[in-house]
Amino acid sequence: MPDPIRILLADDHPMFREGVAHSLGSEPDLEVIAQTASGEEAVELAQRLIPDVVLLDITMPGIGGIAAAARIAASVPDMRILMLTVSEDKDNLLAALKAGAHGYVLKGASASELCAIVRRVAGGEAFVTPALATRLLVEFSRPQARDPLSELTAREHDVIELLSLGSSNREIAERLHLAEKTVKHYVTCILQKLHARSRTEAALIAVQHGLPTRAAPEAAPAKQHPDSTR
Repeated sequence: MPDPIRILLADDHPMFREGVAHSLGSEPDLEVIAQTASGEEAVELAQRLIPDVVLLDITMPGIGGIAAAARIAASVPDMRILMLTVSEDKDNLLAALKAGAHGYVLKGASASELCAIVRRVAGGEAFVTPALATRLLVEFSRPQARDPLSELTAREHDVIELLSLGSSNREIAERLHLAEKTVKHYVTCILQKLHARSRTEAALIAVQHGLPTRAAPEAAPAKQHPDSTR
């Protein structure tokens, strides 16, 4: 008979932790070798006992489960980590996976479901509670909002910045050292790309989409006539 899967359980709720330990320990192929109520001790026990799977709650005194997962993953890279939590927050899920967790299961899972998930994670699989996985996939599949400013060239960005400050074509031409006719061409292109009907609307669209505020370039100094000092 193969050796049982050795499990470290970390949760700061004693009654829940004892219940999970009992459910897991009732299975012949699962063995809870240690329990703790803190993230710091979970890290220490994981490094010392080298369990096959670490079950971590997210909210615990001290560093918490996600930080503990990151430390365990960094110090014992091959150790399997499974988050066992009430949190359905996608940010916690993403943070846990980024920290090195191989699974994320909600505490509403039945004892038989949890045992099966522990076996799967110990065997090298990844697991996320299906409802959370579906929600995450739906969110990632949504088309991202288009940033109209991304279609502008670098010079068009310079023009729209000055335009947003209320500068006229002549003033923009002087500041950017361009011909006024060239500035008019840039403004026309900007209106088309932003689907704006006027300079004012284009400026408003640019500001709404986070137009960076940079200092306007200085106008070119007027050339002094050689005889002007005489």
